Amino acid sequence: MSRTDVVDAYFLEHRAKLLDIAAFLDRVDRAGKAGDEADDFRITALRRALEVLDDGKGDRVRRVLDLMSDTSSELVDVAPGKGACGTPPPAGSGA
Repeated sequence: MSRTDVVDAYFLEHRAKLLDIAAFLDRVDRAGKAGDEADDFRITALRRALEVLDDGKGDRVRRVLDLMSDTSSELVDVAPGKGACGTPPPAGSGA
């Protein structure tokens, strides 16, 4: 496929995904922050991933996956929360 063919075939689908992300971030912003706490680590990871998408460098999928993957090899006795959170929490956070 040519570049034009790829854009013609997939642009609208990915435009919709961008609008979903924009709507999600707007909802997070409207909900406000609890006190002066920093953003949730998942939002921080999402914002970093968006920077990767816009940096003009290749291999974006691998770099986003690396950013949002838990690379630890130690097993925990008890998993916090109900399951996977989609990105590793900051070290020492207990999240």
